[in-house]
Amino acid sequence: MGFVQETRDQRTTLTGRRLGRVWPAGWWFDVLLLVAFVALTAALAAGWLLDLDQGVADWVTDHQWDPAYWVTRTLNFLGNGSPLTIVCAAVAIWLGVKRRSAWPFALVVAAFLATGFAIMPLKLWTDRAAPRSTLPDAVELFNDLPPGEYSLSYPSGHLVNTIVWYGVLALLLAPWLSRTARHWLRIAPPAIVFCTTVYLNYHWVTDSAAGLLLGLLLDRLLKRVPWPSLPRPADSSAKSRA
Repeated sequence: MGFVQETRDQRTTLTGRRLGRVWPAGWWFDVLLLVAFVALTAALAAGWLLDLDQGVADWVTDHQWDPAYWVTRTLNFLGNGSPLTIVCAAVAIWLGVKRRSAWPFALVVAAFLATGFAIMPLKLWTDRAAPRSTLPDAVELFNDLPPGEYSLSYPSGHLVNTIVWYGVLALLLAPWLSRTARHWLRIAPPAIVFCTTVYLNYHWVTDSAAGLLLGLLLDRLLKRVPWPSLPRPADSSAKSRA
């Protein structure tokens, strides 16, 4: 116990800043999210849960309803990465100029790099077709798909983008949003996009589950950084001259 407390004190003393608070507190939940993502991927690679994915996709196909389709298709835009990036970048520019600080830009750049390096390599590696594919065994991971066939279904980039970018918005707008508003900004869009991606057959249900796990992990890592207390470029140059 004393060693843990000493480590915490050293971390605070050396950096001069405490890590941002996350809930649940501690790194154990981050490890749990990572283990759950790896376990889900391994289970799918072994052929488990494929019947669940196929069953949900078949049920959705048999229960399509035009009004519901158009509503869910519209709501699905909540998870589009490019518009979310642009919105967050615009807010960061406004906030950075207003506060004369670079931390809003650093947050957006970090989120952009985190999502890019986390999502696309996994999609290329797992090589999974979408539920709309007419190929046999399209539900399988590490499939041998023909050229031109969509093969970037796992994990759902929409879910990762939704969790990360709305989390970024919550951090950027924290001074003007109540705790309840920030809470719903982080929860409502991912919950909606999870449902829309599955109902529209854009993703298998385990694609969205994997995106949820990965997005939560990245969001917690970004939230831990004490962005507003990062040193300004002017402060850093002054210290170096001193």
